[in-house]
Amino acid sequence: MEMTKLAAKRSTCLRRHVGAVLVKDTRIIATGYNGAPSGVTHCEVTGCLRQKLNVPSGERHELCRGLHGEQNAIIQAALHGVSTEGATIYCTTKPCSICTKMIINAKISRIVYDEHYNDPLADELLKDTDIRVLQFKKEN
Repeated sequence: MEMTKLAAKRSTCLRRHVGAVLVKDTRIIATGYNGAPSGVTHCEVTGCLRQKLNVPSGERHELCRGLHGEQNAIIQAALHGVSTEGATIYCTTKPCSICTKMIINAKISRIVYDEHYNDPLADELLKDTDIRVLQFKKEN
């Protein structure tokens, strides 16, 4: 989980810093953090579209210049030709419904997250799958 927090430090989002790490066969295959697509001006420069439009957290995910950490991790794996089938995705925050749909289609088998994120649609989608979802528990 520390690796997800490290990835999140690269985030350029003004509202929430999210990191994700894809692991398969005990090997990191990709990482991701939330922010604008490659080559696109970051929200740090343009300002937050969601704030400008007064969009509450958890709603209208498409009204954002950025990609989520989970999306970027899956895209990085695809870009480098690495299969995500059977992988575990570790996330600083429980995935939203859009990321959950991508996780399902990427055939990721397990989600481990640190902080809860309330998205009833994501929970409903996951009920129809065999994907294991676990909240990270720190060992003392």
